[in-house]
Amino acid sequence: MADSGVNLDFDRAARLGLDEALLCIDKSSTQIAAILDRVAARNATMLLTRLTAQTFDALPAGHRARLDYEPLSATAIFGTVAPPTRADRVVIVGAGTSDLRVCREAARTLAYHDERPSEIYDVGVAGIWRLMDRVPEIIRHPVVIAVAGMDAAVVSVLGGLVPGVIIAVPTSTGYGVAHRGETALYAALASCAPGVSVVNIDNGYGAACAALRVLRAFNIRRPT
Repeated sequence: MADSGVNLDFDRAARLGLDEALLCIDKSSTQIAAILDRVAARNATMLLTRLTAQTFDALPAGHRARLDYEPLSATAIFGTVAPPTRADRVVIVGAGTSDLRVCREAARTLAYHDERPSEIYDVGVAGIWRLMDRVPEIIRHPVVIAVAGMDAAVVSVLGGLVPGVIIAVPTSTGYGVAHRGETALYAALASCAPGVSVVNIDNGYGAACAALRVLRAFNIRRPT
């Protein structure tokens, strides 16, 4: 390992089809800047996740100028990445507006990897007609990322209606017995809908990577 403690995995894309991403939690602006220096030296690009506005503002001006930063998702893209060319293969379904930060983390991860997802938000089951109105649109996508907090009921509803791959992302939204997403996690894991996959609480990045693995492993195309 390098003496700075940084050992970047520049060969990950060749192995997995996914670039290494930089998780910024618990990293100082100095550490992040040092990593970006190495990325820049190779004329490479990198996705940054969980980058707070405070840490972003503390980065050197030269690095900030090369970062496409979105505060809502706390993600940034370092370097120049072309707009995604593949579309309509993944849809992100968010139960409520409180889940948008996680939804957008997934969307930005997909976009970085050349997938432009469809995004359908605020369709939680408290007003289930909102979801039912969009089911015909959702079904057209081979992969569905379902993002929900509280009781994550939308996961099971989608799992019983949609034939494609369902990747559930429980979120930490809610109060009381929601327990910062634990109730949503258990509900998704215990779903009676067969074949639903579940990632960790608030892990929009992980859900997007799971979707990418599915699409690439089976060379899935959008249904016509």
